[in-house]
Amino acid sequence: MMSDFDNCKYKQIVFLCQKLIISSEKYSQVSYTQMNFLKTIGQGIAGVMLEKPKYKLAEEKAEGYEERHYEAARWVSTNVQSMSRESAGSTGFRRLFKYITGENKPGIKVDMTAPVATRIVPGAGPNCESSFTVSFYIPPKHQDSPPEPTGEGVFIEEFSEMTVYVSSFGGFASEEQWIDEARILSEKLKDKSIHQEFYFTAGYDSPFKLFNRCNEVWFVKK
Repeated sequence: MMSDFDNCKYKQIVFLCQKLIISSEKYSQVSYTQMNFLKTIGQGIAGVMLEKPKYKLAEEKAEGYEERHYEAARWVSTNVQSMSRESAGSTGFRRLFKYITGENKPGIKVDMTAPVATRIVPGAGPNCESSFTVSFYIPPKHQDSPPEPTGEGVFIEEFSEMTVYVSSFGGFASEEQWIDEARILSEKLKDKSIHQEFYFTAGYDSPFKLFNRCNEVWFVKK
């Protein structure tokens, strides 16, 4: 539930975003999907609290990372083959955004959630494509019966209950920084039993949020 301040802030930002688009093209040409995209961006900038998957922190503290125990949950996902996380993330986000704005069997809007999680299976070599699975958490009110996707390549999957080791960092992460953060975390976990064949990146913020950004790298415990 937004406070009066957040609601006012949200409306102001959506209005400004609309003006940016209208300044470059006629209002009649702005699509329903674009308007929903602007509203979602407005939520991210205004700091509106998005639903997140539930987890508990391990009691034992670790230096430089967290140990989290996530409940089983359903996510909407899509697979992308690409040379870069940035390209795969952009393609995957567009597909999933269409799903939450009505590209599903009942044609309903599904609330945006956080984070945007990306499971990465690195390619066999530097010139090989990696496998990316981009996912949005399904909000609690749809967890029992998520709307069935109608978009090509979009599907519902269940993340089993899992323990993950998490490293957090701020700013606008580059391709190299994501890889470096994953490498640093894997070195910290050298004495742990983890899945090394894949890892997750998790982004919590709109690209229009400039400060206090949150990025995470996850490794899953075996």
